[in-house]
Amino acid sequence: MSAADDVVEDRVPRASVLHSAPPAAGPQPEQPFDPLRLCIFTTIALLAWLLTPPLVVVWMATLGLIGYGKAYRAGLTRSRCYLRDVRLVLAYLGAAWLAGAFFTVRAVAEMVG
Repeated sequence: MSAADDVVEDRVPRASVLHSAPPAAGPQPEQPFDPLRLCIFTTIALLAWLLTPPLVVVWMATLGLIGYGKAYRAGLTRSRCYLRDVRLVLAYLGAAWLAGAFFTVRAVAEMVG
């Protein structure tokens, strides 16, 4: 038997559309909710900033901060977001919020004065 055969035998069967997932080896600890979509939405808002007011960034970053803050307090330490560490995600969302708020206030000040 070759090393390649050993690798194939050690694989866990995958679930398919027609078959249910293989049974778990034991009770799996429940992971806290990962609000990945909120991180994605903030990134999209940052990219859309070129065409829209920065207020959109403030709104999405606020939602992201609330979602990730709750998840972090619930015990989430690793996110599926590109940054992985929830603290880095919170820092990113906070920086996006500050930049969006700054440029929103600056745009309003230019319109008024």
